[in-house]
Amino acid sequence: MKMKKIFVLMLTFLTVRANAAFAAVPDSPMKVGIVGLVHDHVGAFLHGSWLVPAGGILDRADVQVVGIVEPNQKLFDSYAARYHLPSSLRFRSIQEMVSQAHPRAVLVFTAPSDHRRVIEECAALGVHVMMEKPLTISYKDALAIQSAAQRGHIHVLVNLETSWYASNTEAFHLLQQGALGPIIKTVIRDGHSGPKPIGASPEFLSFLLDPKQNGGGALFDFGCYGANLMTWLMDGELPLSVTAVTKQLQPDLYPNVDDEAEIILNYKNAVAIVQASWNWPFGVKQLDVYGRTGYAKAIDNERMEVRKANEPEGQMIKGESLAAPYDDPLHYLAAVVNGDIQEGNSPSSLQTNIVVSEILDAARQSAQTGKTIGLPLAK
Repeated sequence: MKMKKIFVLMLTFLTVRANAAFAAVPDSPMKVGIVGLVHDHVGAFLHGSWLVPAGGILDRADVQVVGIVEPNQKLFDSYAARYHLPSSLRFRSIQEMVSQAHPRAVLVFTAPSDHRRVIEECAALGVHVMMEKPLTISYKDALAIQSAAQRGHIHVLVNLETSWYASNTEAFHLLQQGALGPIIKTVIRDGHSGPKPIGASPEFLSFLLDPKQNGGGALFDFGCYGANLMTWLMDGELPLSVTAVTKQLQPDLYPNVDDEAEIILNYKNAVAIVQASWNWPFGVKQLDVYGRTGYAKAIDNERMEVRKANEPEGQMIKGESLAAPYDDPLHYLAAVVNGDIQEGNSPSSLQTNIVVSEILDAARQSAQTGKTIGLPLAK
């Protein structure tokens, strides 16, 4: 009990200190560049949505877009018209943008298959990177990204929507505090009715439905969330093995990629079931954490059911609101780049997402061969 109190006090102290360091309004906004406009989430970053809780770049004072690299002139023009962007923001290459506009960091909205190339270019120029999930499409590329980041002395972060969920963070804290007992099992569900029914843009679909650009279909698109959250909950521990089954339940819509995936992660003392789908009737992002003495079930970004030892039933609560810089991808990026916080064991960190890449690569191999794949994978 004494150790639990010490942990809570330390966590409170570190959070207060980080919030105090972050609370000061910066003298000037952090300059960022954007590479790629083919990922539909770029609109959320520009003008805001649930994906960026603190608001889009164009509506806030702490971040400034100084350049956009997008080879498709027509696509750039469509975003420029929609968000009233000047044509002077467009650059032909990352090198040109960095040399002329001097961004401190780059936000990447390309196909995942391009992430390695973009990061290697940015690392050579000393520019930090945050990309939309997943990190990349193979474990080999993940290791190359790690090497490039180390050579260039840059931070590489991955943005996942579920990183900024108050419910997920509350579940993590309950587990760390020992309120649920040691972790035994998780069930993580992520998905929606599919990219075509929800109206994904042609540019987005062009890589989502191409296994060479996306790594797979729902397996990579939504399996990355579960692999990421479990790696975070397990403090970076690598599973002993991965077993996966993928399906094409709508082959007429998705002839080249899976639209359904079930992944089992086998750890020494725990197991995780990751469910990724393009077939659910509505959007789902849920996390169930079962400990030896209790459970926490995150229903959405705020609401959750918690039941502890000796309680007759679960209680519905809301996760405590997240404080900056842990509440928003751009807040987090700035805090890491400025040295206000360390990445450590976080859902956004490069180390966490290298493990995610290894898990997804093994899951793909398992689904293709029908065999359980042992970890670690060969480097």
